[in-house]
Amino acid sequence: MDKKLRVLITDDSKLLRKKLHEELEGLGCEVLEAENGKDAIMQVLQEQADCIFLDIVMPEVGGIEALQVIKEVCPDMPVIMLSSAGTPQKLMTTLKMGAMDFIQKPYTHEQIAKAVEAVRKKVAHE
Repeated sequence: MDKKLRVLITDDSKLLRKKLHEELEGLGCEVLEAENGKDAIMQVLQEQADCIFLDIVMPEVGGIEALQVIKEVCPDMPVIMLSSAGTPQKLMTTLKMGAMDFIQKPYTHEQIAKAVEAVRKKVAHE
């Protein structure tokens, strides 16, 4: 068994974090949590997560701003955007900024499993 994938979940919804936390642990990941973009950036700088699930609409620092900063400090960090406000424009913006994937809420187990698998492949090749 290779090392556990360290995944940082960033969402202002405690309920969503709990649900995604369980989902990711079930997929064999070690899970860290942040409740907004500011918190996520601090954790990226300290914790060295392997990937981030990032909500777009959050208080203080939103997902798009957080993605921008994260990509500046860790250009290779796989970031998967999560949003219920999935406008095609936001989708294009985040993908252009370097997000690896964009998952619409409510997400399915398959979408999360597929994203984790893609991150594992990417991390394995680095």
